Amino acid sequence: MRKPREILGILLLSLASTSCWWHKTQARAFTPPPVRPSPPAPADATLPEPPPVAVDAASIVPPGLLDMQEITIELPDAPKRAVRRPTVVAPPKPVVTVAPESPAPPRLAQMFTPEELRENTRALEESLDRVNRALAIVEGKNLTTEQKEIAERIRTFRKQAEQAREQDLLTAVSLARRADLLAKDLLERLP
Repeated sequence: MRKPREILGILLLSLASTSCWWHKTQARAFTPPPVRPSPPAPADATLPEPPPVAVDAASIVPPGLLDMQEITIELPDAPKRAVRRPTVVAPPKPVVTVAPESPAPPRLAQMFTPEELRENTRALEESLDRVNRALAIVEGKNLTTEQKEIAERIRTFRKQAEQAREQDLLTAVSLARRADLLAKDLLERLP
């Protein structure tokens, strides 16, 4: 119990002994020095006439220079400037070289066995046939905006599948299946 009292006492004495507690001074605000007025300018501020000065030419000019005759030097006329017209330089004609026809770069494509090729082609044709039949049924119906959007998405997938048929058969089959599933769903929603 004695330790906490000692610590508290030391703390209080240290706070009491700081100079901030006993010597508080107020901060002084800056006051600029007073402005001194400038003396007024005289109303007639003209300079007086200079006094006359007598100058002897002999004192200014070195001897012998005054005895010389006046020499005149004729300068030739300045050459006339010729007007330069910009010359038009025709750009060089590009050299056209015809490169020999090189074979088209090989395309990367998946290799199929004849059986896989027949199976994928058959699946593509069946899906596209079902999609075309579904779109023919839908054409005569009065559709909501959501159903019209689905029909448009089906047409887009069908078109993409037909375009991808030659380049990538698997992508074409996948797109045709998506169109087929959307068409089946759309037909189920019709009244």
